[in-house]
Amino acid sequence: MVNLDRHSRHILLPQVGAEGQNKISKSRVLCLGAGGLGSPIIQYLAAAGIGHLTIVDDDVVDISNLQRQVIHRTSDIGTPKAHSAERFVNDLDPNVSVISHNVRMDENNARDLFDGHDIILDGTDNIPTRYLIDKTCMELGIPWIYGSVYRFEGQVSVFNYRGGPNYCDLFPEAPPDDLIPSCSEAGVLGVLPGLIGCLQVNEAIKIITGIGEPLSGRLLIYDALEANQKILKFGNSKNEHVEEPNTSQSQIMFHEIDSARAIARMNEGWSPYFIDVRSQQENDEAKIAKAVDFCPHTEIISAVERIPKDADVLVHCRSGMRSQLAIMQLIEAGYDGAKMYNLSGGIIGWVEVDPEGIIYG
Repeated sequence: MVNLDRHSRHILLPQVGAEGQNKISKSRVLCLGAGGLGSPIIQYLAAAGIGHLTIVDDDVVDISNLQRQVIHRTSDIGTPKAHSAERFVNDLDPNVSVISHNVRMDENNARDLFDGHDIILDGTDNIPTRYLIDKTCMELGIPWIYGSVYRFEGQVSVFNYRGGPNYCDLFPEAPPDDLIPSCSEAGVLGVLPGLIGCLQVNEAIKIITGIGEPLSGRLLIYDALEANQKILKFGNSKNEHVEEPNTSQSQIMFHEIDSARAIARMNEGWSPYFIDVRSQQENDEAKIAKAVDFCPHTEIISAVERIPKDADVLVHCRSGMRSQLAIMQLIEAGYDGAKMYNLSGGIIGWVEVDPEGIIYG
């Protein structure tokens, strides 16, 4: 139900108006996760006057969450996050229909949870779960909005929107589960989930109202330390062989190679240009001795003058995700994907194979 007073600032926008606000009030959205990303997502979806909001989370509120999960209070410690979030929505706007599920989404319940919703918003910090979101949304024909935070960096994109690319197009292969640190392991700047979660809601409102250009086929990367953002373009992997002028070159496939294979090939004489694209702090703490260059992945384009185009290039990060993004930027800058190699498992995988090949400090 549209409340003219409550939603007047939306209605005043000519691109939204009463018609757009009415669309918002009739939409059904599911937020998977009520933690760092889920908190701003839930807060701003409810404030926008979303018609129905489903919240799914199986965790409970912990005191360490309160640094960034702003819909929960000290009095909520020990309470299921889904239930705490539902109470928050009811307090903010009792006109929003909200239901919470204190369960973990898995292969057995994903379809039932997602079915009947217009959009899914990802508030998780679990990569295998994102592949399940992707699979389920493709099966049901539902667009979903991806968000991710790591230390000082955040990412946002829209998947499965009107035949556009999916998560598995951007990240064809997942690194091993134990190589991806959570916020509790790596840390995260408290305000960063708020920024990224708000951007996710912005995408949801654009899709619901039909305004603007959603981030479909585009990955927004935000660097909180430098206060800058970049957008990488990518396409459907199923269309990668279609020849079109000026098609995003990030659709070209690159090679994945694990540490054992890379080391074996190097011992046989392979000499790629080996570059570390982690942060300066990570590089200072530990580095692969064989790496010949260093440049954070968000600044990789600044290194193109020294990265050769006529040689194989091996790129690594901590686990293999940021290095994929760096490679896509290099391919967009004109590098041949056939010469690009992503070190799957990153430096963590290298440590397991060649612990003596790491320089610390």
